[in-house]
Amino acid sequence: MDFALTEDQQNIREAVLRHCSQFSDEYWLEKDRSGEFPYEFHKSMADAGWLGVAMPESVGGAGLGITEAAVMMQAVAESGGGMTAASAIHGPVFGLEPVILFGTEEQQQRMIPPILSGEEKMCFAVTEPNTGLDTTSLKTRAERVPGGYRVTGEKIWITNAHVADRMLLIARTTPLEEVKKKTDGLTLFYCKLDREKIETRLIPKMGRHAVGSNMMFITDFFIPEEDRIGEEGQGFRILLKGLNPERVLLGAEATGLGRVAIDALRVMPASAWYSGVPSARIRGFSIHWPRRGCRWRRPA
Repeated sequence: MDFALTEDQQNIREAVLRHCSQFSDEYWLEKDRSGEFPYEFHKSMADAGWLGVAMPESVGGAGLGITEAAVMMQAVAESGGGMTAASAIHGPVFGLEPVILFGTEEQQQRMIPPILSGEEKMCFAVTEPNTGLDTTSLKTRAERVPGGYRVTGEKIWITNAHVADRMLLIARTTPLEEVKKKTDGLTLFYCKLDREKIETRLIPKMGRHAVGSNMMFITDFFIPEEDRIGEEGQGFRILLKGLNPERVLLGAEATGLGRVAIDALRVMPASAWYSGVPSARIRGFSIHWPRRGCRWRRPA
């Protein structure tokens, strides 16, 4: 199998690196210190059309695939902004795939273009306290009412919920004890994040301060039926269509972060020392720089 980039993919990589180079290390350091969302970076990427790299042309995207999206996100992380830069724009790249695959034409045209243009920002409201990765055990309930659903529950570790305008929310519409399979009875919504009914609280954490992680408290929140994505009770299967490609992007972003870390170490002066240890031997590894790439060897 040939893993080399095509000419078009290489052009994407180089274009993204050039675009991101206007945001210096000092910019990202200041964002990390202040904890402020990188609005300028988000707007710049939206204005340049990069948020829609994998979305269809019919909703304002470029119509490319997961490989091109991964190339882009790897370059974003590699540019110096790391996971802060990547997480600031990660959601729109493939997060709305469930709307593309299961939403109506009206939903696609109403929901997706404002995200790709940068007019609105979105978040994933999936993870809950005490359920961890077991999404089928989530406790947030969406009860049928005239015209839609009434939602109450809690979410946790929701990236960018404090700045988001919209959210992709999954909730249980049929009690767990009433379904044949645990994956049944969950329903997916894409809706406004109504701050009169939804409280968000930032979670103190180490690193990536400019992209906040949030607790979310939802109380008596009404979602109109036209904001439901796909069939009621099929939300888990629909959600996976967005989560699965997201994992590919996360891997690409981590690789980009590793690349920029290695490059930063490579250009350090050979004489640099850290706490009495040569920089090239920090953390128990020596780094040898052949003509292409690098190899790792534990020091004797």
